[in-house]
Amino acid sequence: MDKTLSLLKQISHGLAEQFGKCCEIVIHDLRHKLDNSIVHIENGQVTNRKSGDGPSGIVLETLSKDPSQIQDRLSYLTKTDDGRILKSSTLYIRGDDNKISYIFSLNYDITELLTVDNALHSFIHTQDKEPQKSAEPQKQPQMITHNVNELLDTLIEQSIALIGKPVALMNKDDKVKVVQYLNNAGAFLITKSGDKVANLLGISKFTLYSYMDSNK
Repeated sequence: MDKTLSLLKQISHGLAEQFGKCCEIVIHDLRHKLDNSIVHIENGQVTNRKSGDGPSGIVLETLSKDPSQIQDRLSYLTKTDDGRILKSSTLYIRGDDNKISYIFSLNYDITELLTVDNALHSFIHTQDKEPQKSAEPQKQPQMITHNVNELLDTLIEQSIALIGKPVALMNKDDKVKVVQYLNNAGAFLITKSGDKVANLLGISKFTLYSYMDSNK
């Protein structure tokens, strides 16, 4: 085990002890096989993930971008597959070559806190005052998945929702937008994702690549 990973594991254990069972800490290793990027996890019951599971959408998005342009992403919302809301932060750990070697993520389950917040808001607001905005942002939380197949399916669903019509009714421009959305999200880093998307859209692999290039 290298010193960086050992240190990250030490920090993750300390944070888990400090903040308790609602705080999940995940370490992704980007130096090896993408399908099993999680190499360490504390309080995995928060998202029901474990070491050896695949990457999140954030990981794929990271790998599809210029490393020099990537900055830590702090205090945003994510969502588990059973609907629990998490307050998350993602830290990018770089090696001596300035490439991102690890991703250190914190996911704090705030579902019950949001319930309390909504109850207090309902109790204290009055008719003659403007109601305070909810602490929960309007932007939809990003879904946390367990493996690359689930992640690819989620990204495909998001791309189709973006167009607002079923694939059978999409024209060329619609399909180009689907491919570009998936490309920007890093979906094509997943093994055989190109085959799945091409089959879904009813296009050839050559056409798929041309749609990807049209985004450049």
